[in-house]
Amino acid sequence: MKLFNKHFFSRPEEERIVETIRLAELCTSGEIRVHLHTSSCTKPTMEAALDTFYSLGMDKTALHNGVLIYLATKEKQFVILGDEGINSKVPDDFWDSTKDKMQAQFRNGNFVQGLCDGIQEAGEQLKEHFPYESDDENELPDEISYD
Repeated sequence: MKLFNKHFFSRPEEERIVETIRLAELCTSGEIRVHLHTSSCTKPTMEAALDTFYSLGMDKTALHNGVLIYLATKEKQFVILGDEGINSKVPDDFWDSTKDKMQAQFRNGNFVQGLCDGIQEAGEQLKEHFPYESDDENELPDEISYD
């Protein structure tokens, strides 16, 4: 399957992930983003993920309820980061079940399914603390970002 530009996913795979984000956000006022770092990292994955979180403006949502799923493809590592609005309401192990679902798929090479499972789980978990409001507006793009 031909990859879409320099990206890790084909166009249909990328469209499937973006649609999963869109559907997950219909249940919550939270904002979910996926970022792929496709070259070698020059800093630890968590630090790179934090830098990306801020550079994407994920800390600028009205309720501070943005979630970033950051994948460092060369290092085969990923991080799930929630903004302070989420972190102030949930236990420290809040994202563990999401990480577990994603890892199970990633181990088998099912990266698209792993991301979709993680996005759906994030949306379900966010719904509990940040339910969808009728006046909710999509504060961040749903598209996958790359560097």
